[in-house]
Amino acid sequence: MSRIGKKPVSVPSGVTATVSGQTVEVKGPKGALSFTATDDVTLTLDEGQVSVKPRGTSKRARQQWGMARSMVANLVEGVTKGFRKELEINGVGYRAAVQGSILKLQLGYSHEVNFDVPKGVTVTTPKQTEIIIEGIDPQLVGQVAANIREWRRPEPYKGKGIKYKDEYIFRKEGKKK
Repeated sequence: MSRIGKKPVSVPSGVTATVSGQTVEVKGPKGALSFTATDDVTLTLDEGQVSVKPRGTSKRARQQWGMARSMVANLVEGVTKGFRKELEINGVGYRAAVQGSILKLQLGYSHEVNFDVPKGVTVTTPKQTEIIIEGIDPQLVGQVAANIREWRRPEPYKGKGIKYKDEYIFRKEGKKK
């Protein structure tokens, strides 16, 4: 039994959810999202709650059960609160600035890195060494954060690079004489 899949997803006030076949559409104050589940699960909407049930007892149906419920919960959370990732930049001369829909990064290369911010995501830089990525789609927010981090991953000796705010960088000791 999926412990996650057993719980129905409650739809808060101000949010409308519609289920048509295998597709769930959720509209809220921040926008609208949809998810199409596989044929291994059944989606139902009753009394302001979306519930997910597996079709059969196969391993794939049990796997999709919890995953589909998590996806529906992410839709509801995305249109109400939204998702957010915070990045930190460490290093002398490393900085970030937003100009329109382009994030300009100076990361110790001979050139400035221009990162085009995709639609559906907002990127802000409250400080030169902080980047905040916000949006309603958790997959898109996480992917944008990973793509930005990929330009200069933190290295273990001095910790220079772009890291997630809550990430711990395992530090190594340098050479000894």
